[in-house]
Amino acid sequence: MRYVSPNLRLLFSPPLRPTLSVPLFISKPNPKPFSFSTILASSSSKRPRSFSNLSRRSNSTFKDRKGGGRDMTMEETTGQSKDSSSSFGLNKRRAEGRDKSDRPKKNPQLKERKLNPTNTIAYVQILGTGMDTQDTSPSVLLFFDKQRFVFNAGEGLQRFCTEHKVKLSKIDHIFLSRVCSETAGGLPGLLLTLAGMGEEGYSVKIWGPSDLNFLVGAMKSFIPHATMVHTQSFGQSPISDAAENVTAPIKASDPIILVKDEVVKISAILLQPHCLQQSQIKPGEMSVLYICELPELMGKFDPKKAAALGLKAGPKYSELQHGKSVKSDRLDIMVHPADVMDPPVPGPIVILVDCPTESHLQELLSIECLNGYYTDVSSHLTESTKMVNCVIHLSPASVVSSPNYQKWMKKFGSAQHIMAGHGKKTLEVPILKSSARVTSRLNYLCPQFFPASGFLSLQHLNYSTSDDISSSEGPTLKICESIPAENLLKFTLRPYAQLGLDRSHIPTPMGQSQVVDELHLEIPEIADAAQHVREFWQELKESREVLPTSNDNGVMIEEPWLTEDTLPGCLENIRRDDLEIVLLGTGSSQPSKYRNVSSVYINIFSKGSLLLDCGEGTLGQLKRRYGVDGADKAIRNLKCVWISHIHADHHTGLARVLALRRDLLKGVPHEPLLVIGPRQLKRYLDAYQRLEDLDLQFLDCRSTTKASWDTFVRDGASNNDGSSPQSPRHSNAKNESMQEINQTLFAKGSRMQSYLWQPGSPVDHSAAYPFLKSLKKMLGEAGLEALISFPVVHCPQAFGIVLEAAERVNSVGKVIPGWKIVYSGDTRPCPELVDACRGATVLIHEATFEDGLVDEAIARNHSTTKEAIEVGNSAGAYRIVLTHFSQRYPKIPVFDETHMHKTCIAFDMMSINIADLPVLPKVLPYLKLLFRNEVAVDESDDILDALV
Repeated sequence: MRYVSPNLRLLFSPPLRPTLSVPLFISKPNPKPFSFSTILASSSSKRPRSFSNLSRRSNSTFKDRKGGGRDMTMEETTGQSKDSSSSFGLNKRRAEGRDKSDRPKKNPQLKERKLNPTNTIAYVQILGTGMDTQDTSPSVLLFFDKQRFVFNAGEGLQRFCTEHKVKLSKIDHIFLSRVCSETAGGLPGLLLTLAGMGEEGYSVKIWGPSDLNFLVGAMKSFIPHATMVHTQSFGQSPISDAAENVTAPIKASDPIILVKDEVVKISAILLQPHCLQQSQIKPGEMSVLYICELPELMGKFDPKKAAALGLKAGPKYSELQHGKSVKSDRLDIMVHPADVMDPPVPGPIVILVDCPTESHLQELLSIECLNGYYTDVSSHLTESTKMVNCVIHLSPASVVSSPNYQKWMKKFGSAQHIMAGHGKKTLEVPILKSSARVTSRLNYLCPQFFPASGFLSLQHLNYSTSDDISSSEGPTLKICESIPAENLLKFTLRPYAQLGLDRSHIPTPMGQSQVVDELHLEIPEIADAAQHVREFWQELKESREVLPTSNDNGVMIEEPWLTEDTLPGCLENIRRDDLEIVLLGTGSSQPSKYRNVSSVYINIFSKGSLLLDCGEGTLGQLKRRYGVDGADKAIRNLKCVWISHIHADHHTGLARVLALRRDLLKGVPHEPLLVIGPRQLKRYLDAYQRLEDLDLQFLDCRSTTKASWDTFVRDGASNNDGSSPQSPRHSNAKNESMQEINQTLFAKGSRMQSYLWQPGSPVDHSAAYPFLKSLKKMLGEAGLEALISFPVVHCPQAFGIVLEAAERVNSVGKVIPGWKIVYSGDTRPCPELVDACRGATVLIHEATFEDGLVDEAIARNHSTTKEAIEVGNSAGAYRIVLTHFSQRYPKIPVFDETHMHKTCIAFDMMSINIADLPVLPKVLPYLKLLFRNEVAVDESDDILDALV
């Protein structure tokens, strides 16, 4: 047994009771070093000034921005649990979906800009979303003094802009090179964020090929229509009126002028698979090449030339500069602008090309309207030939590396080629440096709970030098020189004297060793802390031989886990490959610098995996946790995705995950992935699948409640007489059973009726039975006994979930109960949640607000930290993991230490192995030590800075 100082013994001796003694924030570092024991044992009776300021400041800013707070209509409701009564507040109108009238109506408008034709500054810049994880398409920013254009809006764009202070509210237009989850996955969240800013909200104009209509139609299921009125598609339109359509060209390959003003002309050329008729093109197959042309600038006026031609200084100088000819004052001649002006400055031209397949490449090579931009010696140059300065390639490496594509690149002569289609040069450089830095620090302190280092190595990224165009040895790949894209790489367009590449904004490289060195300088005692944390696992190994498990005599103990010397029976003989809980996203509302939005990955190892919620960027988080190959394996092995409710921060990453799974399993026999969610989600998925097939089958959460399962089992047992599920007798019995469920769970007077039941929207129970059968089979294969959804108090059709593992039999024949995980989703404390949590091994509970903001928690139907812990305590949960923190808590949330003896705070990338649960609460004081010098700053300010 290792030696522990008296202070540490006092702090950690069981039971782990109040108070953990590390202050959450220290406004200034101590001027002299302290020992690690002294730090942990120091008094925290004084609340740091930044603590209280944070509460007051966050309270006001949040109400101002979101229109909520105390002014919202709230109703107090009392609910009774089975064993105790508890009073909890809730916003009943919000829970019922009737609170829209409580919020001020917004009508987001396009921004009016006073353009600057001379544009002293203009450039294109790579916004490197997905460059380090290959999960989404990078974006490209076209910047002018008074206008901003963005090409592609993949997942993570909003988080990227918050990190790098790219002001989203300045964006006027978004152009999509293709319409799919890879290029448009970040669009829903971005539109919602912009619409929520200011008094009226911001709006942008969205452009894309005709497939854009399908995306807009799908997003209408959860995004207000007013947010998307400024959408325009081009090309031959499918049967849809979702987006306004620009007149199609006579030939599909003719350019379509989208924007033309005194600053820039942007044209689009459609690329479709070669030799396919328009009617044969499937949604999602159309691609776009964009041409951005800046106008020619008139040369500088030369007064000496004017004087030599007999002109006096005066109004005629101005007329000449405006292109008018004038008569000389002293000579009998006409003076033309060309006589007194320097040669005009040519307007730079940038082309963005997304050529996704070899079939599209064949079409690209045949486009005649591009002939006017080819300047190599083999082309027929004319006076009208335009010189392209920069070509940005969003095409994949498999296409770019082909000889035909390389020859096509050469046609642009001296143009600079930037390869932005997932190049390999910057794969080891994290795009989200702030998040990577925190992850790396957590990994150093506690690699058991934070195995991801924050920095992926090339071997984790499926790197092959043959994939890198710049490093290829093949002779055909050296035809045209190119530059691999780097994050924030610029190509300056104006001033013309600076035309060319600008690397000054590329972030400096950062590695894990550098982060750890900085950590040692900042917190010298962190090395001792890391050693103490490592020794917890040695103690755990030694204690497994002597620790008793919970009683097996069937007598109910209200809270059997209050002492650390008692383990729940399900942890007896537990294996490390039984279960791992990975918190992929632990923030709320929208992606932020340090926390992504909600997603929990349930890893059952060889038996498969599940996703509980799937916010934007979930796939990228999986790749940061497991690497590219590991994430691909995780996606292949997914058994089910469960979505708690329709709010965008819980499901907008789903399409990207499903699309990748479809591609990974193409040609492999497999079943469509089962997605369980609220009924509104089905409307979105049905509409989205008109754009691209997501290879899924859908099951309403209401069909997976305990009452629904009981009816399903009862109907299955009563069907032993051979009647088919389609027979009238069986159908009638099924309808009667489901009517019984609705009369109990949703009937008037029951606890949850007013929050869930919406007239005119019954569950299609007859369609649900085959999926329930499929789900039951999947659960058996995954070693799970049950997957049960239960209603919670947040918005209409909001649910939590219970996952229960099947019983095990040990080597001597003893039956060991299965573990039980409960995930609350977003909710107020409610009896249904308490009932579901009884005897839970792990409760993952949202804790959006600190205890002092209970009014806001009630207004928005969320929970405070204290309320979440009380739910777990009242239900006898063994461990409580708090998540879904407001963005006002940038790194570690505010919480009362009094009842944290079985609770831990979640961070992105946190991986909790079931075998390590006894250690979980012990780590919390060390996590607080890690963030002791952090200043309490509302991260919503960072998001606001990136927006306005």
